[in-house]
Amino acid sequence: MPNHRIAAALVGLSFLLSQEAVVCAGDDAPARILTAARSEGQAWEKLAWLTDRIGPRLSGSAGYEAAAKWAVAQLARDGADRVWTEKVMVPHWVRGTETAAIVAPVFAPMAVTALGLSDPTPEGGITAEVLEVTSLDELKTVAAKVKGRIVLYNRPVLPNGGEEHGYGAAASLRHDGGVEAAKLGAAGALIRSLGTAAFRLPHTGMTEREEGVPRVPFAAISQEDADHIHRLLAAGETVRVRYALGCRNLPDVESENVLAEIRGSERPNEIVLIGAHLDSWDLSPGAIDDGAGCAVVMDALRLLKSLGLKPRRTVRAVLFANEENGLRGGHAYAEAHRDELARHVAAVEVDSGGARPTGFGVSAGPGGIEAVRRIAAPLAEIGASEVSKGGGGADISPMRAARVPMIGLRQDTTHYFDYHHSAADTLDKVDPKDLASCAGALAVLAYGLADAAEPLPRLDSPEKPPAPPKTSK
Repeated sequence: MPNHRIAAALVGLSFLLSQEAVVCAGDDAPARILTAARSEGQAWEKLAWLTDRIGPRLSGSAGYEAAAKWAVAQLARDGADRVWTEKVMVPHWVRGTETAAIVAPVFAPMAVTALGLSDPTPEGGITAEVLEVTSLDELKTVAAKVKGRIVLYNRPVLPNGGEEHGYGAAASLRHDGGVEAAKLGAAGALIRSLGTAAFRLPHTGMTEREEGVPRVPFAAISQEDADHIHRLLAAGETVRVRYALGCRNLPDVESENVLAEIRGSERPNEIVLIGAHLDSWDLSPGAIDDGAGCAVVMDALRLLKSLGLKPRRTVRAVLFANEENGLRGGHAYAEAHRDELARHVAAVEVDSGGARPTGFGVSAGPGGIEAVRRIAAPLAEIGASEVSKGGGGADISPMRAARVPMIGLRQDTTHYFDYHHSAADTLDKVDPKDLASCAGALAVLAYGLADAAEPLPRLDSPEKPPAPPKTSK
């Protein structure tokens, strides 16, 4: 075995032995945290205020700025040792009027919504023949037919569809579909909504740009409307569609990440980060994506403070800006704190909705997964003690280059993609008891990581490890 691997194995063994000593010490903090989360948790109240009183929070909007001000005030009221904001320049994209319809061989209005950062259509919209494909590879095979047509990416997303039919398998069509269609001369592009329930409800999401490539207006249509087009095409009909988008890309504007922390009692310069993204799409109040994550992070910090728990290391909460259409908050944090990333002993992200917690995904050095299993063991009583390989999230991903251990809160995502990025992402989709369990689970993990005798082993390399189930936005 190479010397560096022997050394890493010895470090991992030493860490596990130190954790065994901590576990055997009989710390009752996890039990106290879970009891408090159930009996006096405030995550639901925080989420209700954020969604019902503030609402949609797209980057660059007045809603996001109101949410940031509220979060600063709430974190201060909850007793954080320090609360502050850090500047982030973010995109400013505004949605306008949106209409769409099949115009031949029949007339049928369609439910449509522009994808984030799409350009508008020309005045009066676009009317053209539809060319249907299910993948970027298939698009290449019909490249000669694309010019002047509207490309429809029609790939169903199935609940628990895995690598072939899950959300992740189709997300590249939304990210890259507009660019690839434009390269071949398409007049426009549409995509079947990346949702797992048929509610005639279009789901938005970010689309990418590429320097030097003309931009085509790109929008999502409902599953039902995509199926209607497919049936007409399968019957041998020529299908024409008209759609109009009034969206606009405006100059970047100044925004901010929101940060708060409880200072460590012995090693305050070592940091356990817990984070979620404060922005949401503009179609809804963003209850599951990611208002729930923000409420869980905020209340986990409050629980530790209210119980008088004083872990060795600092626990820092970060509510990130601009996860949905740029990830600039995550990159800004990594850049602003690059000199202290070596002292970040773990980064934990909460961005999988508001349903019950099931455990954690972990990316760390030798012994890291086993160490988190020990910390999470008391969570068995709420069904959240499962720990497996592959953790992280979009906002904390820029810290991988510094080998910061990555952890993601795992949750039941059975219905997550029913509502994700749609107008139906509202408070009623979240159960207060499930949300309290998430806050309790996160607080137990954060305390365990922050109070451990030794820090969590760092990633062996900055290379991206296996992704958790829900990472792509």
